[in-house]
Parts: sequence; C-alpha cells; structure tokens
Amino acid sequence: MIDSEGFRANVGIILSNKEGRVFWAKRLGMDAWQFPQGGIKKNETPEEAMYRELEEEIGLLPNDVEIISATDEWLRYWLPKRFIRHNAYPLCVGQKQIWFLLKLVSDESKVNLESAGQPEFDLWKWVDFWYPVNEVVSFKRNVYEQALNQLAPFILPEGKLKRTMF
Repeated sequence: MIDSEGFRANVGIILSNKEGRVFWAKRLGMDAWQFPQGGIKKNETPEEAMYRELEEEIGLLPNDVEIISATDEWLRYWLPKRFIRHNAYPLCVGQKQIWFLLKLVSDESKVNLESAGQPEFDLWKWVDFWYPVNEVVSFKRNVYEQALNQLAPFILPEGKLKRTMF
C-alpha cells in the first residue's frame, strides 16, 4: 500500500535474544545486512504484517516471540533516486515503517531463512544493539537510529541507552 505522498507502508522487526543482542541478516547474494522488514498488505494491521514477515523471512511463529514494544509513529525514509521506479503507478518514493521490538522466547534453532521457499537472507548473526545503525545501507540509517532510540529503553539497561560509538 502506497500512500498519497508516495510512501509504502511497511513493518520493521528488531528481534532480540535473552542477552539483548539483535538479529542481523544478510540479503541473499548481496553484501547488504539489515533487520527483517516487509510491506503491509491491504486490510492487514501492522502487527499482522509483522507476524507474516517474521514467518516468511526467518521462519518464526507468533509463539516463538514476545512483543516488547513498537514505535509510536511511522518512521520514514526516502529511496535514492536510482531505486525509484518512475514508470510504476502509484510512484513509490520511500517507505514508512512501524518498528516492532521482539524477544525470542524459543530456541534460536527455530530460525529458518528458507521457510517461505524464496529466501531473502542467506546468513544471520546476533549483534550488539547499536551495531546496525552504522552498518545498514546509508539511506536507512536515520530510520534505524530513530527506531533503536525509541525502543532502547525497553531492552537496554539505563547506562547503555545512548549510542557510544559514532
């Protein structure tokens, strides 16, 4: 679903483990790492989209995770001009995302990057909470920083709420 301003509705997923590290995945056949994310379908709530994407992209079911929190509002990023499909209608200029912070309550062996048949990722690892801000593709950095800043108080001890390595 693309809104009147050209932003595609989307969810982002920050999956944490019991140590407070986060799930970081490499796009299939690329040297690009990111959090799982995906579009919201018509008549689908952000939470429903999040659970669908969670299963499609990393093979986890609702009973494998606990929702800790979500961002209060849509966070937006613009696509670089080279990625905009000018011949598509409606024109998509970027994404607006609701971000979910989840805690893995099942064993990590349940992660299955091939659960949907057409994997989006080929590798994954646990990383420190703030690591993705500097490592994601540059046009997503601001959204990652906003999402992590909003969600940090729900998972990190008070002394680690601010980024320290930039």
